[in-house]
Amino acid sequence: MPRQPSHDAGTSSRQLPVILAPHADELLSSWISRHASFYAIPPLGMLRHCLPEVSSLRSADRNLTATQVTRLAGIFSTEPATLRRMTFSNVAPASRRLIAARPLQSCACHSGDHEPRPLLRSQFLGWRITCPLCGDLLERAGGHDRPSPFDRYKGAALIGERLLDDEAERGIRTWTSPAEIARLLLMRRVPRPLPREYEPWRFRVLGTIIPDLDGVVATERRNLPTPASPILPLHLRPALLAGVAIVERAGPEMLKMLRAKMMGQNQARFSSAIDEIMTHTCRSVASSQLQLI
Repeated sequence: MPRQPSHDAGTSSRQLPVILAPHADELLSSWISRHASFYAIPPLGMLRHCLPEVSSLRSADRNLTATQVTRLAGIFSTEPATLRRMTFSNVAPASRRLIAARPLQSCACHSGDHEPRPLLRSQFLGWRITCPLCGDLLERAGGHDRPSPFDRYKGAALIGERLLDDEAERGIRTWTSPAEIARLLLMRRVPRPLPREYEPWRFRVLGTIIPDLDGVVATERRNLPTPASPILPLHLRPALLAGVAIVERAGPEMLKMLRAKMMGQNQARFSSAIDEIMTHTCRSVASSQLQLI
């Protein structure tokens, strides 16, 4: 029977007597939960033993302060930078809406004899279609995979995945935010000519760039996610990733062209977003030029 961690006053800063090695890409809450199972206490109890002020495991994955990371790293005898990489704390703010609340996908390389099976960060990342550990295509979690109807866009989709991953994980972007492009591409558009049986939910800006999308959405009778939470099902995700790559390569002029595909308040919101992007782009260019002088 493993010795339970003490709950006496002041023990929250003491190192645990037994530390389990984390798995590659393991999520912090998963690592804490495995320790809780080892010590035969509830996962939240393990977390509160370490950080009494943190209310949930999900909060620990997303919102730890530098002080909390340092304290937790001491308890689990690991480097603070290593522990922080197990969370979503370093994900760029623009990319936060692409992090799911539950595991969306998995990979065959995740399977094994580990019990309880660890949860990986990549299972929650709504911009990924490939596994960051082995590079294979991810599979839908908890159900049968559907073949993607966008296989012919795979090359562009992989570029889009890299752009979004660079921004989210490393703070690297080109002329604008790939996550912001993804958000804009999921806004509704008005097709021309207007179909006889026009259903607004069917048509998104993305369909202008990836024409196959309109037919897929109509066939599946699926209302795509909103720009506020732009995580597509895994089999549809290559379309959005490819769209991001195409717009990023074409530059701001493509966004101006896409604005003409909209009407009313949607067009006004799209225009406002483009103006903000262009202002930021001009400032970035000016700053770069000044550094060269």
